[in-house]
Amino acid sequence: MDLMTFENVQRSPTDVHVSWADGQRAMTQNGSRPPEVLSYFIIQGLSNLGETRIIVFYIFLVAYIFILVGNSMIIFMSLTNPKLSSPMYFFLHNLSLVDILYTTVTIPNMLSGLMTKTHTISVRGCFVQMYCFIQMAVTGRGILTVMAYDRYMAICNPLHYTAVMTRPFRCVLIAAAWVFGAICSLPGTAPSWNKTYCGPNIVRHGWCDPSSVRRLVCGDTYSDNILSLSSALVALLLTGVLIVTSYILIGLSLSKMNTAERLKAFGTCAAHLTVVSISYGSASFVYISYRVGNFPAEVRIIVSVLYTVLTPFLNPVIYSLRNKELRDAIKSTFCRRPALAAKRLINTVYP
Repeated sequence: MDLMTFENVQRSPTDVHVSWADGQRAMTQNGSRPPEVLSYFIIQGLSNLGETRIIVFYIFLVAYIFILVGNSMIIFMSLTNPKLSSPMYFFLHNLSLVDILYTTVTIPNMLSGLMTKTHTISVRGCFVQMYCFIQMAVTGRGILTVMAYDRYMAICNPLHYTAVMTRPFRCVLIAAAWVFGAICSLPGTAPSWNKTYCGPNIVRHGWCDPSSVRRLVCGDTYSDNILSLSSALVALLLTGVLIVTSYILIGLSLSKMNTAERLKAFGTCAAHLTVVSISYGSASFVYISYRVGNFPAEVRIIVSVLYTVLTPFLNPVIYSLRNKELRDAIKSTFCRRPALAAKRLINTVYP
């Protein structure tokens, strides 16, 4: 990259015209210009928001802190409270762990970018972020599928539920969700590892999104796009079909119950059904918003970030409000410990 180009990028990375990049890419492909070896990418993020970036920074900072606190509380309660030792809470605290990792892969890096004029990331770091982001997203879908199977077994086969949902089998299901996420992440990221990238090295997204990074490749990426899209569809459709099938079977079982049993059984899966609806509904909205209408880049980035934080942000709220056992456990923990501390203090002062 020559000095003039570098100065233009430093002044305003998003002001560089796409036609310039197309010309550079064309020269690289026809051999009139050797390809550049990039050592870093510039993440566009929300750099064009001006002073509004501070407001956006604090909004997403508060959301991220809430995600960490809320999901950590679910993990802590599930691991320490004997009343929350059922398989459902085992899967729930694993989902909370994935939600924490899923947002931690992108949000802190994006927040640091909001506080700097030029947000850079190394090429290797970009690929690591890309892979971890997709893996956490697919693993989360896998755990939601496992949770749907757990609800199916509890409602449709209650007599065999305890015998089937043993702790070793639960660990196998969680491990399968992680392996599924790792395998489905490779087709969307592996082809990008050995590509040559043309300048300007600006990723027009809030983080290293695979499709945004792939636009910087010197050469045809049609086959890579097809492979990435196919793996994404396999991950979403496979988990979606399994979840829908589980709930169809649950619905058939509910239709054979009386009203009281039906309400009690539905109450055990209402929170999970709500989370699944929000997760897949928001994913569909993001897909449509990217392909319908000519939205500014900033709007697309904000929609993507909202999609990333929405489900991890709402999970603690939904499960706390819809689940009486978890709600009671939280109340007893946070109300009992201050009372015990006060009692010990009184006994110390007045033995």
